[in-house]
Amino acid sequence: MSDSVPITRQDLLEAPFVGSPAIERAHISRVELAPGQAAGLHFHPCHVVGAVLSGTIRFQIAEQPARVLAAGEAFHEPHGAWIEHFDNASDSEPAVFLACYLLPPGEDRMIEMADSG
Repeated sequence: MSDSVPITRQDLLEAPFVGSPAIERAHISRVELAPGQAAGLHFHPCHVVGAVLSGTIRFQIAEQPARVLAAGEAFHEPHGAWIEHFDNASDSEPAVFLACYLLPPGEDRMIEMADSG
């Protein structure tokens, strides 16, 4: 069809996985955070890549500056890195994102929370 609209692509993220174990499988989750909800200090035993579908997320990897991700923006949480903030930045609207956990062989954990005590 000569009148068809061409497919367009917009690069959102390039995440290096240098020195990482092989990826055996990917697990994708749709996650919703209530207004003002915080994920809590955590890390992932695998790389996580994803994108914000709606709302805004306050995102901070330890020792890096915090930033706010809006709908359509992508993120990378490196394996083993402490995530200081992955919080809904709005006190009035929910935030929804997709997270793709890139699991190495034999790994079933997707998230490890910091000890609360």
